[in-house]
Amino acid sequence: MRLNKLLALTSLLLAATCHAETGVTATTITLGQSAAFSGPAKELGKGMHDGAQAYFDQVNASGGVFGRKIILKTLDDGYEPDRAAANTKQFIDQDEVLALFGYVGTPTSNASIPAVSKAKVPFFAAFTGAQSLREPFNRNIFNIRASYFAETEKIVQQISTLSLKRIAVFYQNDAYGKAGLEGVTRALKKRGIEVAGLGTVERNSVNVSDAVAKIRQSKPQTVIMVSAYNSSAAFIKAMIAAGSPPSFWNISFVGSQQLVTALGKDASGVQIAQVMPAPWDETHAIVKEYRKYYLQDGKKQWDYVSMEGFIAAKVFVEGLRRAGSNLSRESLIKALETVNHYDAGGYFITFTPSNHNGSEFVDLTMVAKSGRFLH
Repeated sequence: MRLNKLLALTSLLLAATCHAETGVTATTITLGQSAAFSGPAKELGKGMHDGAQAYFDQVNASGGVFGRKIILKTLDDGYEPDRAAANTKQFIDQDEVLALFGYVGTPTSNASIPAVSKAKVPFFAAFTGAQSLREPFNRNIFNIRASYFAETEKIVQQISTLSLKRIAVFYQNDAYGKAGLEGVTRALKKRGIEVAGLGTVERNSVNVSDAVAKIRQSKPQTVIMVSAYNSSAAFIKAMIAAGSPPSFWNISFVGSQQLVTALGKDASGVQIAQVMPAPWDETHAIVKEYRKYYLQDGKKQWDYVSMEGFIAAKVFVEGLRRAGSNLSRESLIKALETVNHYDAGGYFITFTPSNHNGSEFVDLTMVAKSGRFLH
């Protein structure tokens, strides 16, 4: 009798070992997030993490997904590519996560993709709209936000209705800034317009004096900006201080609320493209849900970045549920590819086996004197 029980127990242990999947246990699902949690872009990493964690917390409180609770491990990359690549290697080789989630930035994401592709690990909802995460198609990468091409097209379309022709670009001198610049030049070329002037800033820097001087020489009517909130705020303040400032447009990566906070009274009139529903617009069910659970998580200020993290977590959990109890990296990818016209609560996502770009939604907003967003 003892021998039979021992054999049965051994068989169960062997079966459990054979069916164990990377990042998955009987009670947990482990994800990895590399983002800026220090340095000038830290509020973007914090926002993405806090929004996602608010959703994961309520899922875990309800018993998790098939009895498994979601663990989101984080590592700080300071918005630097080399650190992000090292973090990604650690997540894959040491922590053995199921998937990588909510990375922040183009250069950091680009630096991580070689390891992602080699390990065939899902790379979900990076906070970037760069084409490098869209073309060529990579089966491991899933995007839930619109591309920078879509954002810059919408911005240029709006500017063109105002008959403005002298359009300058202030951009971060790295993969992110160049991706945005490419989007602007493409959109302008369609309309027979050339960029009037260019100015750059280094990543994680607020030294904008050269950019201000170069762009002022071009006498622009408006400036499209492709940088993070601290450098963008420094540029806008310097342009205003120099006199006769043009209008200012930003793409969504800037961190809208963070930019408004950094600018103070100078935020009035600044325009920003958004790729998520407005976090105060409760006509969307997802916004009501976000505000409810974000408050329950102890957070007090709503913003677009954490809204994106929350939606990313909700779509990811939908993929986990569709993957079923026999969860693996491969089953997760296949399950996410069935998320077709998924309604997250007024925000729609569509993935297919040949297209992992879930949304092209873009909204345009302007900051009022009160600091509120008009859209």
